[in-house]
Amino acid sequence: MENQSQPEENLVKKTCRELGITQKELAEKTGIAEQTIRNWSAGQKIPIWAYNYFNILNEFYNYKLTIDLFQQFNQKLSTLKYIS
Repeated sequence: MENQSQPEENLVKKTCRELGITQKELAEKTGIAEQTIRNWSAGQKIPIWAYNYFNILNEFYNYKLTIDLFQQFNQKLSTLKYIS
């Protein structure tokens, strides 16, 4: 059986999915023209600066989720009462 690699998910689509926003909102938030975002989403090559920018956005979002979960855990932990 041959090992078939899966094509990498389009970074624009991945960024929109992970951030829970539309391509139009991504364009507004980044200051990149909406048509450019659409072109990249449709498969046009993404320049390295934009590729790095979207990766940073995704990493930041994932860090924010982790911090939010940690804060929720701390809040729940602080409500526990220890029995001696």
